[in-house]
Amino acid sequence: MATSERCGGDDTNFSSGVSGLPAMTDNQIRATTWHEIILATLKANNVKLVVYVPDRVFTPLIKALHADRFFTTFAATREEEAVGIITGAWMGGLRGAVLMQTSGFGTIPNALASLVVPCQIPALIFVSERGTLGEFNLGQALVCKTMRPVLNSLAVENVTITRQDELAFTVDRSIKQAVATQAPVTFILSPLLTGGKVFGG
Repeated sequence: MATSERCGGDDTNFSSGVSGLPAMTDNQIRATTWHEIILATLKANNVKLVVYVPDRVFTPLIKALHADRFFTTFAATREEEAVGIITGAWMGGLRGAVLMQTSGFGTIPNALASLVVPCQIPALIFVSERGTLGEFNLGQALVCKTMRPVLNSLAVENVTITRQDELAFTVDRSIKQAVATQAPVTFILSPLLTGGKVFGG
């Protein structure tokens, strides 16, 4: 029995073109900001559910998601709750993503280790990186230092994105790999990409 049948996942193949992978969509090509690129890439990969914990860096993306009727988008009270929601959605045949900031990542390792990884859920986790480049909050800095080692210890694919010209390709191919291999992926969006949070002088 296929893993998608065991866990209830969606194994629909949306790919086409060279090597079975599609070219960028018109919406992806026209996108001019990082959040427009992410929205267009989620849509191109049929990711319809986005659950988030409110975050200032992600605000333009969250507003755009709410304004687009293609997506079902709502806030969760905690990050591990959001992970649980998209896990259940995948089991029901719906692809989902989670948005959180760095400190929020500290709440989800148990959910990853006990649910997402062993059940082979292709959870798409987007993290706005804090704890670096002028950070004032020690808690953010500590989680920033431990986030990648934790992901690596759980064998969770993770990629740090610093350049807008690499964003669409990286997110698109990583989503396709996550679905094909039924494994989670974490996108760490550097302040070099998003501008990060503006701190007082």
